Amino acid sequence: MSEKINIHLQPIGKSLKVNKGTPLVDVLHEFGIEFPCGGKGICGRCKIKLLKGKLELDTVQQQKLQKLGLGNDWRLACFCNAETDITIEVSQFENIILADNTPFRFQSKTGFGIAFDLGTTTLVAQLVNLENGHILNSVSDVNPQARFGADLISRIQSCLDGNQEELQQIIRRKAGEMIESLLKEHPVEVSKINFVGNTAMHHIFSGISVAPLAQYPFHSPEIGSRHFTPEQLNWNLTETDIHFYPSIGSFVGSDIVAGIAATQMAFRDEYTVLVDLGTNGEIVVGNREKIVCASTAAGPAFEGAKISQGMRAATGAISSVTFENGKIKSHVIGNVPARGICGSGLIDVMAALLETGQIGIFGEFENGEEKIEIAPGVAITQQDIREFQLAKAAVATGIQILLNKLEISFENISQVFIAGGFGNFLNISNVIRTGLIECNAEKIVKLGNTALIGVKMFLFEDDSFVEEILSKATHINLEADPAFQDIYIEKMMLN
Repeated sequence: MSEKINIHLQPIGKSLKVNKGTPLVDVLHEFGIEFPCGGKGICGRCKIKLLKGKLELDTVQQQKLQKLGLGNDWRLACFCNAETDITIEVSQFENIILADNTPFRFQSKTGFGIAFDLGTTTLVAQLVNLENGHILNSVSDVNPQARFGADLISRIQSCLDGNQEELQQIIRRKAGEMIESLLKEHPVEVSKINFVGNTAMHHIFSGISVAPLAQYPFHSPEIGSRHFTPEQLNWNLTETDIHFYPSIGSFVGSDIVAGIAATQMAFRDEYTVLVDLGTNGEIVVGNREKIVCASTAAGPAFEGAKISQGMRAATGAISSVTFENGKIKSHVIGNVPARGICGSGLIDVMAALLETGQIGIFGEFENGEEKIEIAPGVAITQQDIREFQLAKAAVATGIQILLNKLEISFENISQVFIAGGFGNFLNISNVIRTGLIECNAEKIVKLGNTALIGVKMFLFEDDSFVEEILSKATHINLEADPAFQDIYIEKMMLN
């Protein structure tokens, strides 16, 4: 049995019990904390203040802290493992930060609000002081609708089979419980609760038929904003405006609208790309003049749903893989024995197998074996590689078609933002090596949960802010593009 230690998080008052030696990045990303530089200690965004206990400080980290102007009571979470009981102050709960590392210049308001990212797989909510932007509490949980299907198509089919009302009740009840949990430790009056999510989640939560999402041309006429009272949702709140934000298209939801806000894409002169690799894969390309976006079927593989031993980025998941001294070495989230592999680990495995010549450019095992062991009890099969190729090709094809629509190339792109549940763990060089994103590494920025960042911003903005984003955004049906099949087949290659 592994030795357990306690981690206390301030100012939100959360206490966690983890295995000794657990990297802090494994723990903190569950609370919506971002690691934009990917654990290189460059951005300083994961800075934490050590209030009690001990966290080792090596020379490299000390030099980076000095460069950032931080004293000896500070640490960078991406460098630290929890070896003893500790109490830390998480700086990202102090105020709202934009994805490009500049402060969000919000207009101070009175009262409190809740930002809620309602994902297909994961739910995250944060309680925000609207006067100063401080995050008072944060909670995350697994979407309980998962028993009706891991991906959107399964969830929609379940609704068509007569379960939509039950799915609606489940998610409304869970969201209410999470909000109640936020307010239990901070019993304040909440004036606003903002929700973002994909279009299917928007429809299910709001009680709108999902039937248009299940048949060609996959166009729903009811993708706009929805407002609710606490009484309608059977929540014990008073005088609270509950707002579910509008979608861009049938499979590009308000979570992507929030992502566009977080990256400031709609207000930049230069072109940028946003790739959100959640349960459903969404891609956005544009600038202040025009934004094009699309949805792909890439998500399930990257969230583990179609991988034989796949799982989300949680305790027990292989999140990264390196090839050292002729052997594959795996990092497992939570410092426990491996139970499966998540999307970031899958990308690393593909890159390692390509580098060592164990798979060819068509994804075939060169040794004729049926599977390759990655860690004790966890292996990659030939079918897993095929699923990766399909997902990788879907993303790469989507990006290429959107670039074509704007008549630009990656040379015209200033930054590529990667969002999604496993973004904190991605190895950028392996993302490029596998052909998932085909640009220079210095252009890629990992953002984590842009939907959560954006929906927090919405707490301080009026409707015109979102309307301006929507006025510039166009939803593209990738499969309708004449070049789709040719590009997709080309992107299946692992070269």
